[in-house]
Amino acid sequence: MLQNLIRFDTTNPPGNEAECVGYINQLLVAAGFHTVILGRQPNRPNLISHLSGRGDAPPVLMYGHVDVVTTANQRWTYPPFEGKVAEGCIWGRGAIDMKGGVAMMVAALLQAKAEGFVPAGDVVLAILCDEETGSDFGAKYLVESHSEHFQGIRYAISEVGGFSVYLGGRKLYPIMVTEKQLCTMKAVVHGTGGHGSMPVRGGAMAELAMVLQKLDRHRLPVHVTPAARQSVEAMSRALSFPANLVLRQILNPVMTDRILAVFGSRRLALDPLFRNTAAATVVHASEKFNVIPSEITIELDGRLLPGSKPDQLLDELHRLIGRDVTLEVTRYDPGPAEPDMGWFDTLAGILREADPKGTPIPILFSGVSDARFFRRLGIQTYGFTPMQLPPHFKTWELGHGADERVPTGAIQFGTDAVYEALKRYKAA
Repeated sequence: MLQNLIRFDTTNPPGNEAECVGYINQLLVAAGFHTVILGRQPNRPNLISHLSGRGDAPPVLMYGHVDVVTTANQRWTYPPFEGKVAEGCIWGRGAIDMKGGVAMMVAALLQAKAEGFVPAGDVVLAILCDEETGSDFGAKYLVESHSEHFQGIRYAISEVGGFSVYLGGRKLYPIMVTEKQLCTMKAVVHGTGGHGSMPVRGGAMAELAMVLQKLDRHRLPVHVTPAARQSVEAMSRALSFPANLVLRQILNPVMTDRILAVFGSRRLALDPLFRNTAAATVVHASEKFNVIPSEITIELDGRLLPGSKPDQLLDELHRLIGRDVTLEVTRYDPGPAEPDMGWFDTLAGILREADPKGTPIPILFSGVSDARFFRRLGIQTYGFTPMQLPPHFKTWELGHGADERVPTGAIQFGTDAVYEALKRYKAA
């Protein structure tokens, strides 16, 4: 199934997820499921189906997206939309993010149907489009226009988490319980414009360079949130002395940056958990080679810590890059400050039994997912698409990078864990 899902080129933009969603729809209908297709546009559909339960518990939700990011300008060992099995892995765009997780969920649902399993409560499956570019056609659309399909749901599983990582020689299984908030912005710098044949000094281009340098060389202030504290304390309990003691020092704001420096390349994953961030991603300047621009706009991908507000990020940025730069929030998707941990112990228990050498831990995810929209309906999402991975497998780098792949056995491991979650689900 995963190979077939990869073979649908659902690069977003433009997405064009209809054929991929249609393939999943055929599998479900052939197995006897009733399905509903909903979308703002015919070529950007979402699918909803469900497995009827006994009525002893509220419904539970599984959801995942089938759109993927671009492969442009990447060098792949095998074609990214071939779904090739080689070297013990399934290769292709979406293997990790997140067609692999979708395959687990659909396979678990089909297995439940084939075995005649009746869960405690209805299991709702949502296959979504458009997660990679903001979810306006996917989760956001469903939550705002078709929320009736999610009534009574308290818990959900989706990305990101459940795959093994190694820290301090210990195997951990991070389960996402909350995430940062999306806060995109634009920064505008001004300066003297003119003809390209007569260069100016100190113009908008020079101002742009200074802004980018400051963003590159300096970081925003440290904030130790309850979510970050929960993640670090769980990691610390899994480690042995002295690594556990060193890690706990990261929770002291005076020591945070010093301790982060000890982690080398792993700092990239830990650093965003302790500060709001703003990454320059797009620059709009002159449209002609011979025109020196008098105004340049920089698009910033901002991410807020749980509990933070856009005004706080704007103030921190102004302190860093100066008050002469105009800053404006272009999109803000708020998220909850505190997670609901009610189903965590059950999911963690499944992973402990599946791999006694691993330790499940709750984590704050530094990115954002469709969880932020379902949270508006009171639904707590856990990142639970489990994969047992070998040491040094670079899951985070491969997710949007070249040679995205996943070990074949990891998909079966995850499918078994997801099915077990459905079996163990009960009223809180």
